[in-house]
Amino acid sequence: MFIKVMFGAGCWELVNTWCSPVTLTTHLRQRGQVPPDAVIALLAEDGHLVSLDEGLEEGASQAPSMGSALLQERGTYVLVQIIKGEDGAPTRYESLLENLDDQYPELAEELRYLSGLHPMSDCRKKRTSTRRGHQEQGPSSRPRRMGSLPSRTR
Repeated sequence: MFIKVMFGAGCWELVNTWCSPVTLTTHLRQRGQVPPDAVIALLAEDGHLVSLDEGLEEGASQAPSMGSALLQERGTYVLVQIIKGEDGAPTRYESLLENLDDQYPELAEELRYLSGLHPMSDCRKKRTSTRRGHQEQGPSSRPRRMGSLPSRTR
């Protein structure tokens, strides 16, 4: 099973997810040039955020599992760094794909929403108001966008 992961200055890579979550996360950290202690996630084209570090903490169950259980086969994802807020500051979600606002404004808006920031403009919000009922996993239960990223080549 393969997925497409986008990061950097328009870079992307096909990644085989038929491996342990630790191996998948380590590989994506290396390719995205993310520090080993950083928390990362993948933002799907429909706006669903998949945390890759859940269950990887010390003391978590060591039962073997495959990264493919978390991800949609042939899906396209943007690599995201999760920055935990300190002293009551909110958690921030930062795209590791440069110019996300220009390339995929709906996904950039989704990261702003997850970070607790206001949308860029009311105009953009009106354009994206046609949403389907896919529910987010996590603390919020806001309806998710079901868009599609255009195909890109290297």
